[in-house]
Amino acid sequence: MSDETGPDGRGARFHGLILIGGLLFGFGLGVSRMARPEVVLDFLQFQDFGLLFVMGGAAAVSAVTFTLGADVLRGTAPLTGRAYGRRVKQLDRNVLVGGAIFGVGWGLSGICPGAAYASLGVGNWPILWAIGGMFLGAYAQGYARSVLADRRGAEGIPGAD
Repeated sequence: MSDETGPDGRGARFHGLILIGGLLFGFGLGVSRMARPEVVLDFLQFQDFGLLFVMGGAAAVSAVTFTLGADVLRGTAPLTGRAYGRRVKQLDRNVLVGGAIFGVGWGLSGICPGAAYASLGVGNWPILWAIGGMFLGAYAQGYARSVLADRRGAEGIPGAD
């Protein structure tokens, strides 16, 4: 595998590692049955708390790995050589409004974005409707943000990145 960097400044090793991470993520979602919308809907109706344990376990493993990794790597990402640190995001109106809209969509479809893609891997083809809806929703948000920015004559809406 070549170590040359692409237009984004990241090399083939970086993209290979992202592929491996995606494979692990999808495999984990399949094993835990979180790629099935009915399992997620059971969680949202307080009938099955398996999702809580899967998310909590994944967050704990990621937190420990990220914390230890940042110490071991001394602030430098191993494959890109870039700074490796924390990104602090403030709680603002966009986070609250976006979270509420995301929650409604999650409840209606019974699937979150990562699980939607993994769901294709287990043969859930009707989920393509939800994935199409996610793309259209994201496009509509970007279009609306652009129109609002033009009306306000601003470069963009703060916090909408």
